[in-house]
Formats: sequence, C-alpha cells, structure tokens
Amino acid sequence: MNIRINLDIELAKQKMSLTELSQKIGISMTNLSLLKNGKVKAIRFSTLEAICQALNCQPGDILVYEVKESELI
Repeated sequence: MNIRINLDIELAKQKMSLTELSQKIGISMTNLSLLKNGKVKAIRFSTLEAICQALNCQPGDILVYEVKESELI
C-alpha cells in the first residue's frame, strides 16, 4: 500500500504517548497500535477526526501518499 501513517511522528511532536491518546479519544491501545504500525486497511473518518482533534493536526499530517519508484512510468 502506498499510504504511510505518521501517527508516531505526530505523537512525538505533541509529546504524547499512545496510552494518553487512547484515553483522550476512547479508542483501544490495540487499535491505535495497529494504526500506528500501518497494519490497517481502513480508518473511519470519526477516528481520524478524533486523532486530529487530540493532536491538533490535519489528516494530511497523519496520512501520506507515496509513489514507489517501481510504480513510476
């Protein structure tokens, strides 16, 4: 997949742990950990909104589209 998830970077910018984020937005540590490690295939807009609100960031700060060199024409 060409979508990179930068949740760890945004957490570091805000000096917030995954545990703190989990408690603030009411999403399990397991689900946030899977998201942080790029092991998910989808994310609900409501989850993305809660994360952005808690971290004071934009969706584009968390989700980044990257084209791999092998896919360039």
